[in-house]
Amino acid sequence: MNALTLGRTPVRALLDSALHYGLALAACLIVALPGDADAQRKPRAAAPAAAGADPHSKVMEEDKYPSASKCKACHAQIYDEWRSSNHAYAGISPMFHKFEQKITELAPTIGSFCVRCHMSVGTAQGEDRALPLWKRSQVSREGVTCISCHRVNEEYSKVNGERRIEPGSIHDPVYGPFEGDGVEEVTKNPGKYRVATNESGRGTKIHNSAIKFEQISTSEFCVSCHQVAVNVGIKLEVVWDQYRSSPAREQGITCQDCHMGKTPGKPDGYATGPVAKLGNLTVNTQRKHSNHAFYGPGYPIAHPGVFPHNENAEKWGMEDWLKFDYRAKWGSEEFEDAVKSGKLKVNFPPAWSDSADRASAWEVVQDNLAAIEKKKAQRKQVMENGSRIDGPFFVSDLKAGEPLRFSYKITNTDPGHNLPSGSLGAQPEIWLNVALIGPDGKRVWESGYLDSNGDMADLHSLDVRAGKVPHDDQLFNLQTKFLTTNVKGTEREMYLPVNFDGDQLPFLRPPAQPVSVMNHPPFVRMEQRSIPPLGSKVAQYKVPAELVAAPGKYRLAVRMRSRAEPIYFMRFVGATGDMERSMNEWMLDIHPYSVEFEVKK
Repeated sequence: MNALTLGRTPVRALLDSALHYGLALAACLIVALPGDADAQRKPRAAAPAAAGADPHSKVMEEDKYPSASKCKACHAQIYDEWRSSNHAYAGISPMFHKFEQKITELAPTIGSFCVRCHMSVGTAQGEDRALPLWKRSQVSREGVTCISCHRVNEEYSKVNGERRIEPGSIHDPVYGPFEGDGVEEVTKNPGKYRVATNESGRGTKIHNSAIKFEQISTSEFCVSCHQVAVNVGIKLEVVWDQYRSSPAREQGITCQDCHMGKTPGKPDGYATGPVAKLGNLTVNTQRKHSNHAFYGPGYPIAHPGVFPHNENAEKWGMEDWLKFDYRAKWGSEEFEDAVKSGKLKVNFPPAWSDSADRASAWEVVQDNLAAIEKKKAQRKQVMENGSRIDGPFFVSDLKAGEPLRFSYKITNTDPGHNLPSGSLGAQPEIWLNVALIGPDGKRVWESGYLDSNGDMADLHSLDVRAGKVPHDDQLFNLQTKFLTTNVKGTEREMYLPVNFDGDQLPFLRPPAQPVSVMNHPPFVRMEQRSIPPLGSKVAQYKVPAELVAAPGKYRLAVRMRSRAEPIYFMRFVGATGDMERSMNEWMLDIHPYSVEFEVKK
């Protein structure tokens, strides 16, 4: 049995009781539910072209699943919103691919389970789950793209990615929240709008009809990919469970109302605007506009030449983009002047040897970074619109030489789901960072501090395990945790509890006892620390007396912090240093503020 390592530290936690129980759970370690034939069936890789086969067959096959860039011709605003969204990022995310590959190595039975949501069109095309991004079709790299939703015409209401995309060319019907009166107007006047309604026509190629699909406007439509279960009884993605028992559902508020409305995270209604624009002509100018940025807490850590999606970036391949040093500002005037004058000497890869190419690529990067900045602002709005911090509330007398006791109240103001939502065990992270500043302006105490890697100082911190930083005994952390039973019968926190026994192929074993009776599978459970809709929790703190020895003015600073992935987990799955850096750069501070108070003698 080989010991796994986390950074440089052996992960003994993964081996505790490995020979004694057979549960394999990971923060996306999912296999198909029993009897789920579609989930168990792996997609077939595309067969090699036979001798004499039509050389255009691959192009024609891809044309059955039109790219978002084709939709952009008429729906430029929607495309611009979508191209930096979490849906557009689903197939590009380097963290997803590192994660998915790692758990596939640990438990090869999961097959195409994860990619059928993250890269739904690629799965429909029969692309192998292990195919690298640069070998996939453009529409596959688009993740949850236009046709992932607008070519669905059946109400599945099932979990674990159960949804079928209708194949068809750009001219075939699309399905949406409205009747196709706008499309009908355009197709009746192709000369006026300069559109092509068939392959031989001249003009912008469009779909010839739009069919109303009722479910696309309901929360049930989101279930397929936002509720994920494992066959041993643990639900790893639980947004639907949280929503269906929430005040929002009772009030008739849908997922779309908060995540596609005019205000990120709040059901304040929708903006209005044209449903399509062709040149200077608009169609249905005051139609309800659903924002396809899909506001949420997620964020990208991919190379900004690769994401957001950008038509101008397609001039270069993905492998070339990954060699473009945007942090060194290749292509910028400052950089190119330094190269031209001889101040900088760079051995450029062949794809970037021409300064004109570097300048064009730098323009793409700048455009993409601007789109990401918009996304950052939306993310902050979502998080601040869905939460509140009240306090501090002092319990003790404010006297020098006595312990200082106080608390903060954290409220989830979102009526739709928990704070944070989802789960996935190791992610996401939301915690409280509180610091006490003494009369001399120096920090005298803190909780929610980070170690040298950027992780919280909890049981998983590499620095805490190595004795480099003290364990944060008062940490207020809303991150969901896996709890597993070890050989001593006690529980411990684990971020990736996977069984390793004599079998070289780990697999999930169903429990001997019904989960409905035990309320959780044997040996492992998920401890939800999140706050339910409109609920609240109190974070209590105590500062030792010796740290409040001097009288005078003190200041308490507080902020809630959010990050998508712990660094220790990123290292476990083999993330690169640049991925870690980007993850920490996106760390968000929510509701930061401070208060002053007097400590008397």
